[in-house]
Order: sequence, then C-alpha cells, then structure tokens
Amino acid sequence: MSTETASGLSDHRRGVAVTTVACLAGIAAAFVSASVFGLSPETATETMPLLVLAAFLFVEYPLLKVLGVAVEDFGMKDNLYVGFMTFTLWFISYGVLLSTTLAESA
Repeated sequence: MSTETASGLSDHRRGVAVTTVACLAGIAAAFVSASVFGLSPETATETMPLLVLAAFLFVEYPLLKVLGVAVEDFGMKDNLYVGFMTFTLWFISYGVLLSTTLAESA
C-alpha cells in the first residue's frame, strides 16, 4: 500500500525522483566543471569548480518542483540529503576525470 504525499507522488516515487535528480546533477556538474575550468593539475587545487556545483544545487529545486516533488515541504534532513548526494557524486566524478587526465599526462 503506497502512501500519497501532498504533491501527489507516492513516498517511493518521491524518493526515487529526489535521488535521481541529485545524483545526475552531481555528475553533470562534474562534467561542466571539467569543461569550464579544465583538467590541468592546477585545477585540482582550485575552489572555482565549486561554483558550478553550487549552481547545480540551485537548479535542482525548480527541476524537482517541475517533476511534482513538493520541495516546500522539505525539512533540514531532505535538504542535507540533496546537498550531500549532489556533492558526493560531483566529487567522485570530478576526481575521476582529474585523475584520468593526470594519469594520461604522466
């Protein structure tokens, strides 16, 4: 038996939508960071790629709203989850892109 939330989505569909958007946004932010700031060894120590991550975090919420998720009902736990998942996927993806490029140049 599925419970409907205020947005009309079941709890499971809401969770899947939030997780999918957060993970894909993190991966997309890594590729955008790589294309905008490059993959040089100096880029690995800069903090500017974090601006791309922040932009993707702000874009996620309107996208979730379009998908039918009631983001206005998000509590602290939900917001931390979205931020953590986006950051984690960005960090891993961007790290792989940086290390692959650095390994090729060695």
